[in-house]
Amino acid sequence: MIRIGIVGEIGSGKTFFAKLFKFPIFDADRVVSRLYKEDINLFSIIKKKFPKEVGSFPIKKEELLKIILNQPQNLKALGRIIHPKVRKKMNDFLKVNKKKKFVVLDVPLLLENKLNTKRDIIIFIESDKKKIKQKIKKRKNINLKLISILKRNQIPLKLKKKKATFVIKNNFITKTAKKNVKLILKKIHK
Repeated sequence: MIRIGIVGEIGSGKTFFAKLFKFPIFDADRVVSRLYKEDINLFSIIKKKFPKEVGSFPIKKEELLKIILNQPQNLKALGRIIHPKVRKKMNDFLKVNKKKKFVVLDVPLLLENKLNTKRDIIIFIESDKKKIKQKIKKRKNINLKLISILKRNQIPLKLKKKKATFVIKNNFITKTAKKNVKLILKKIHK
């Protein structure tokens, strides 16, 4: 199995590109969202750690936002709670898809949490900063202070780009994006 890891800046189009590959995708953001809604054990751990901020099950995004915005270092505390569960879900996904030729890992902290292997193909999505800002502002319920805190917990983009096997310049035009994915797949199949 060949693992394709998609990395890049928040709002650069990682999830969009992950879907273009048309292989099974492990979407860490979706997994985290589901865990917050469905995992009562996770809720109990977070409630115990942040009893004043967390109300009833399921965990609400507003509560998590408050926890992080009030004390940015709480992001690391939440990460220590949630990341092992995400890692387990990713390992389950890899077991289920072990006979597939390719899988895509859409994991924002793939490199930071050392979830990649030396054999992985890492694709860095590079996008124009202005377009990223426009795209982020269009998202509903977006909090720019949160985005800033999240970025501070990631390795520098230059380093991510340096670690990448391929770099895709995302101009946010679907036709170009599909062409770029085709070119990479051609190179991978050689």
